[in-house]
Amino acid sequence: MVKTKVEAGICGFVTEIEAMSDDEQNVSFKIKSDCEKIQSLGGKIPKVDAYSEISTGFEGGLYKVIRAKLRGCCSGCAVPVGIFKSMQVAAMLALPKDIVIKIEKV
Repeated sequence: MVKTKVEAGICGFVTEIEAMSDDEQNVSFKIKSDCEKIQSLGGKIPKVDAYSEISTGFEGGLYKVIRAKLRGCCSGCAVPVGIFKSMQVAAMLALPKDIVIKIEKV
């Protein structure tokens, strides 16, 4: 199982993602979030085939569900990429490594 914590930014919402795979290919998710939209997304994501998802990228089933369910959500939300990266690690397609986006106005 993979546990990921996403602190999305100025909205202040925190999301916890659990990604599980018994066969290192098919991944299921549990998502807990302070954001109502992300929380409602959590119950809508079906088990996904990680190999299929990485080959289809933004056109895969995972991002299709995310796009459909997060209408009206901030386009810059970091949670979808956190879900995708959690899937990769759960399926042993990536090593666990923090993602950092540092923004500074100069």
